[in-house]
Amino acid sequence: MKARLVALGIALALAGCRSSAPEPEVASQPGDASALSTMERVAVAAQRCWFRAGDPRFAGLIMSPELTSHSGKPRILAVPQGNIGGLPKLVVEASGSPARLNAFGPLMDGGVEATRISSDVTRWASGGTTCSRPA
Repeated sequence: MKARLVALGIALALAGCRSSAPEPEVASQPGDASALSTMERVAVAAQRCWFRAGDPRFAGLIMSPELTSHSGKPRILAVPQGNIGGLPKLVVEASGSPARLNAFGPLMDGGVEATRISSDVTRWASGGTTCSRPA
């Protein structure tokens, strides 16, 4: 009887220590509305239109994509060139399905450029691929 109680106690203790397996990450499908798929579209367009095109607003910055996120919020960062761990000047992240976008950081502190960044991100998230002109 005592051995059974000890065995039961050990079984219950082990069951309490068992961690639940993480949810498998679902792969995005091209054109779907998931946060990951949306941020993939935004990242490709941002790289082409802002960073490679020499947009003056992004001079001295590089894009640091963080698309594989355990938080469920894939994002891209605009960080100082040569200091990828530095404070981002712009963060664009998405969550949920359909994706909800959020952009913040010093580049979003008002003005015409912040409006242009928001318009670009919204257009790219919807599947558009055109680049806007700097103001």
